Amino acid sequence: MKVTDVLTKELIIPELKGKEKREVLEEMSQELARKVDGLNKERLLELLLEREKLGSTGIGHGVAIPHTKIKGIDGIIVAFGRSKKGVNFQSMDNRPVHIFFLIVAPEDSTVLHLKVLASISRLLKDGAFRKRLIKASTKEDIYRIIEEEDNKVLKSAIA
Repeated sequence: MKVTDVLTKELIIPELKGKEKREVLEEMSQELARKVDGLNKERLLELLLEREKLGSTGIGHGVAIPHTKIKGIDGIIVAFGRSKKGVNFQSMDNRPVHIFFLIVAPEDSTVLHLKVLASISRLLKDGAFRKRLIKASTKEDIYRIIEEEDNKVLKSAIA
């Protein structure tokens, strides 16, 4: 599965304003709720914060992949956010997070949810890819970089 199958340019935030975990999750939830019919910002934020209580989704290397499942949506939605300054996200390596992929899945979509999580994780293993995302200028550039890496990873998986 390609990340760009579930991420659109409209759901890319090239510069997050939030400086702490809750602020970033709130900002991304608000953006999703504005652009996805039937998604409740408060409920989404509540679920994301509950998930963070289980353990930080800040996986290290400046990356966080907050995720949750929610009733009332038809398919998986992925949003991307970036903070050039970095955010204290209680990451596993205690370093600031710059790159955020937020995943929202329908309540009954365990397999697809895990596939998307795995696809994003595969992309983010490459340090050069992460640097390109941080340096990109616009949401269009960010999307193009993700699309290029998606295609590269897919080709190497087939070969």
